[in-house]
Amino acid sequence: MSVIVLTLIIMAGAYAAGLLGSLTGLGGGVVIIPLLTIVLHVNIHYAIGASLISVIATSSGSAAAYVREGITNIRIGMFLEIATTMGAFVGAMLALYVHTGFIAVLFGAILIFSAVMSLKKKAEVINGQPSKAAALLKLSGSYPNGNETTTYGVQRVGGGFAMMLFAGIISGLLGIGSGALKVIAMDTIMRIPFKVSTTTSNFMIGVTAAASAVVYLQRGYIDPGLSMPVVIGVLLGALTGSKILVHTQSSQWLRWMFAIVVTFLAVQMMYNGITGKI
Repeated sequence: MSVIVLTLIIMAGAYAAGLLGSLTGLGGGVVIIPLLTIVLHVNIHYAIGASLISVIATSSGSAAAYVREGITNIRIGMFLEIATTMGAFVGAMLALYVHTGFIAVLFGAILIFSAVMSLKKKAEVINGQPSKAAALLKLSGSYPNGNETTTYGVQRVGGGFAMMLFAGIISGLLGIGSGALKVIAMDTIMRIPFKVSTTTSNFMIGVTAAASAVVYLQRGYIDPGLSMPVVIGVLLGALTGSKILVHTQSSQWLRWMFAIVVTFLAVQMMYNGITGKI
């Protein structure tokens, strides 16, 4: 396989990853890492390094559009980034000493858990009244929903902050941006509308990934030749996804797409981790 063909394959896969990451708040790493490790047999540490760079590109590509449209809750994002950034440093340090097979199995387990949790809540419930902590921190907000503006209140701030700390550790350990766990923390625990949680997750994942990427860069696990097509593809996909989501009325189809894609990838990663192919 020539360098040009390999670059085009990586770029096409990265485009799909960026599109999915932008629509669901995943960050793209859930597609990039299986593509590089399973299909192209790249060392998982280098795959994680490239994935972290792609996560930053996804956040940069889609976050601006969501903020401009008024969907992203910037105040929530800035508050929860405190937890994810601290966790990301811890996770990135752990990843350098953990066996690659264990990382692959953990990756799959996290994705399956994320898929189940995303489908558990069938109907979206908008809370009008915030908790005392949310009111004190002024975390509640509103977002455009078609021709209307929907106002929501934030619940269980402490639980969401704790989940974000865990999400940061997983981000540094697995290189997936931990967008899946961020969405769950905001959607299920803090009861933020799914559309707001996915867009706020996209806003946050770039900062989380940047904290982890510093450690991988110092250890030499970020290859420019591998990261370049990944970043270009993911950025284009993220821009496409942001245009689609802004004009989407229902989020239920996003939940199903989220669940189906990550479950398939999770099974592949766990199988290859257990059999020692990664």
